[in-house]
Amino acid sequence: MMLVLILCVALWLLGAVMGTPSGQRCAVIGAVWVLSLIGDFVLPQGHPLGGDARVWVVVSVVAAGVVLYAALLKRLKSQVMTEVPMDNKAAFQPAELARYARHIMLREIGGPGQKSLKSAKVLVVGAGGLGSPSLMYLAAAGVGVIGVIDDDEVDASNLQRQIIHTDQRIGEPKVKSAMEAMTALNPFVEVRPYQRRLTEESAEIIEEYDLILDGSDNFDTRYLVNRVAAKAGKPLISAAITQWEGQISLYDPAHGTPCYECIFPHRPAPGMVPTCAEAGVAAPLPGVVGAMMAMEAVKHICGAGQGLGGRLMIYDALYAEVRVIGIKRRDDCAVCGASP
Repeated sequence: MMLVLILCVALWLLGAVMGTPSGQRCAVIGAVWVLSLIGDFVLPQGHPLGGDARVWVVVSVVAAGVVLYAALLKRLKSQVMTEVPMDNKAAFQPAELARYARHIMLREIGGPGQKSLKSAKVLVVGAGGLGSPSLMYLAAAGVGVIGVIDDDEVDASNLQRQIIHTDQRIGEPKVKSAMEAMTALNPFVEVRPYQRRLTEESAEIIEEYDLILDGSDNFDTRYLVNRVAAKAGKPLISAAITQWEGQISLYDPAHGTPCYECIFPHRPAPGMVPTCAEAGVAAPLPGVVGAMMAMEAVKHICGAGQGLGGRLMIYDALYAEVRVIGIKRRDDCAVCGASP
């Protein structure tokens, strides 16, 4: 077998030197391979030119699989290049096609879906526990423009769960730390850091984005984000966690779903809902719920599957239970009701 492999390599290199087209070289090598395989079946065992035919069969199957995979990947790339002209703003570079190949293979995403992701602009409120995995997966998925707003700095107590930050970046602004991690993961995305607290004055940046993800840790910000997003007609994916439990939904009253305040019209009394700093939180929990936020964002942008509009998902990590309940708009909602 080794002699045949050496012969095939030599033929390929000789053809390359002589300028022979790759298709003809493949045909010659294929002929040599088939003759060698036939020889192993025909020649008696122990013959100097013979070998173990079973080894040849295994190698042939593996080689055929590699060739088919390469051909499939090439075909998918050509489809994307056809759907996205190279003079288009959202054109894919060859390195991006290889990066997003697993997405392009999915029927629900494909080339058009990946193009939608590249053209999308998503704002993430908070670069903490929920924001960390959301930001990383949005960047990995190829969302074209990702904004992140947070006024906090990286603290040692964050590193138990906020995986986007590192020990070396303690003391840095969280938005700067997040941008470093995201661009290191995917240099093809644009990250816009906003080192400030989201307030009535700064909330106008929401209007610049197509989709908002709220991973904030206080009710003032949650109600503010919901109010501004609803007014601007922007879909909002909002989640919250505490101890062992998390919840998530998509609020988009412009398209018939309730808004956050429809479901939670009144803020809880002080002390009724302790923060993570007060009550604690299991380290992987924000990773699970934050990844769900990114997943819902990808689905929403690509139009894949069924989203969480009009549904509230509750995840209980302690008992490994997931519940989904239906939620409806309220006519008397102060934000999106008939007479807000």
